Amino acid sequence: MSRKPASNPMAELYSEGRKHFIELVPDGGARLDALFHTAPALGELAVGVVYGHLQSRPGLDPRLREGATLAAIVAAGMIGPPLSVHLRTGLASGLAPGEIVELVVQASAFTGFPRAVSTADQLNRLFEDLGLASPPPPTPRAVALAFCEQVRRGRPPVPVDPAIKQALRRAQHLSVHASSAQTVIVECFDDPASLAALLYFDIEAEQVKRIRLFEAR
Repeated sequence: MSRKPASNPMAELYSEGRKHFIELVPDGGARLDALFHTAPALGELAVGVVYGHLQSRPGLDPRLREGATLAAIVAAGMIGPPLSVHLRTGLASGLAPGEIVELVVQASAFTGFPRAVSTADQLNRLFEDLGLASPPPPTPRAVALAFCEQVRRGRPPVPVDPAIKQALRRAQHLSVHASSAQTVIVECFDDPASLAALLYFDIEAEQVKRIRLFEAR
């Protein structure tokens, strides 16, 4: 009786993880080969678990997963390859540079300033290497939130469609969520349980480029 060849789950996870990493990071394959040249078995474990298994879990979206990872890196004081790698994969997963800085600021209150300062010192060099503005522009959420408040106070920074203006002004509560480094979703509630409208913001640097309105009723 013929037997099926034994499967190798770790090798399969590594293959999937390597593929995913290469999709996120330019020259990702070469980076992995160089990093784990002396200890390829460690590369199989690390890449298989982090980019094979964890990335495939549906419980978190890529932005939140990378944000949690970066916060843990700051907390652990890992300012070498982990920070360099996850800065790149964080950006590729939709984190804005300003959000990464905010993660460091947030983590500093819980992990201590020395580790956060060491992280900030390396970010100076990493931002320069990647050609990123330093300091970065405000986060997309901050840009959208400031824009909404200006409209609600009757001082829009640019001409705004009357229907969008009305949706913002009549809302008793706004819920503002960044969904990528360039997009923000603003939910307008007439009361805490009644969604009246949804606004989809396209953000570029420090400016709102476009707003799309979706009426809830």
